[in-house]
Amino acid sequence: MQKEQTLCFRGKCFLTCLYGRVEVMGFTIEEGQQSYPLFSPASHCPLTIRALESSDGTRDDKTEAASILQKYLSSASRKKLLKRITSNSSLILLEPMETPLTRFLSSFTELSELFSPPMSELISAVLDTPLNGLGMIPLVSTVEGLKTSKSYREALSTVVSACRGDMDGCAVILVCGTKNVGKSTFIRTLINTLLNHTTSVDYLEGDLGQTEFTPAGCLSLSTVREPLLGPPFTHQRTPEHMIYYAQSSCESDLDRYLESLKSLWRRRSQSRETPVIINTMGWVKGFGFQLLVDMIRFFPVSHVVQLCHSGTTQSYTHLIVQSEFQDVGRQGTAKHQRTNEHREQSLLAYLSQLQSPDPGPVRPLNSLTPYQVPHTAVALGVVHCEVVPSHMFYAANASLVGLCCLGEKITSRGGPVLLSQAPICPCVGFGVLRGIDMARGLYFLLTPVDPSILRKVNCLLLGAISLPSCVLTT
Repeated sequence: MQKEQTLCFRGKCFLTCLYGRVEVMGFTIEEGQQSYPLFSPASHCPLTIRALESSDGTRDDKTEAASILQKYLSSASRKKLLKRITSNSSLILLEPMETPLTRFLSSFTELSELFSPPMSELISAVLDTPLNGLGMIPLVSTVEGLKTSKSYREALSTVVSACRGDMDGCAVILVCGTKNVGKSTFIRTLINTLLNHTTSVDYLEGDLGQTEFTPAGCLSLSTVREPLLGPPFTHQRTPEHMIYYAQSSCESDLDRYLESLKSLWRRRSQSRETPVIINTMGWVKGFGFQLLVDMIRFFPVSHVVQLCHSGTTQSYTHLIVQSEFQDVGRQGTAKHQRTNEHREQSLLAYLSQLQSPDPGPVRPLNSLTPYQVPHTAVALGVVHCEVVPSHMFYAANASLVGLCCLGEKITSRGGPVLLSQAPICPCVGFGVLRGIDMARGLYFLLTPVDPSILRKVNCLLLGAISLPSCVLTT
């Protein structure tokens, strides 16, 4: 690839930079670095690989490139390629990628074409290149992928400059905006850009409906050390600290929402100098506006990035970003692009951790061996609504539950322990309550959480986040 040349594509692959430098979603990948997984599904904006100018204009490009290519190409192919290489060229190795995540998602009929171009892009797809055999479908050069406005680029530059400068303490960047304006994409690009200059970025999740690293309904605090080169379902991970709010919206209990965020923030060492990004709900009017004000007052915010809306500058740097990507402000209507589908993809991605890492057929959840958990060992609670005790088991059976750790010891009188109100407590992961044996007093639980961590769990919380229907019907 020559300087500023781009490759916009659908599909998935591993990318290794053999020579030069390329950029993907704000992250610079250079020769000598590890391979990175790239995910460009139909559910989100297509990824673009862009070649960058060389950081060393004095190098002997022909000799170095020839040495690198010797491992990958025949003599004839090397000679042909070397004629086109200059000091500003970049050589990348693209390899096919198949993981337990992609195998699990593709096993569901409705997601089998997730990494293929949507109908609206078929006219732009290039279907006769060697890349097709890798699981990649290039799009014609007129397709831009992520289109960034001037204000978008200026906001990124301002925040990065602040993080690299001599700030008094760490930069705390709060990102807000209405739904469907590209807030999550901006945050991923910002994190990736910051990772070019720092080893890690702290991320406080405050958007219950469109979470970045966990299934929906979670508030969490994570330390990000690797670039995010795909949508949320491609990088599900266990945060350092997490609270299961158990709903995709906070309108029904604003106090619990704020107290949960404050609890997470207090768990972060105040001496850390790592930049912090705070994501917020896509709710900016009425109580949503007051919620933003309360958050800005509580957190030591240094910058507010507000997408598409103007406001009054306070004691922080206020950066307004005008999103310019296609269909800004509208929820996606094409296949895989609705917000509820994004939530389901993230949950399925989490459940894919139950699959074996070895290649082989996907095992349905009902074929996996569950843990047997005594009723007396854990408390059971319902977060999002009132359920009479006699109906609690009916509500929880065959449902998703948060695996939580109450501060106090569970005391049973020989039967199940049922909570009358939702606690604010740490969550270590999620499980599927596959069945309940009343005669033996057992819960049957499927979860990818490590057994050493699972021993600390003494509370199962049921919320409004339901299992995707495909899990129950396949």
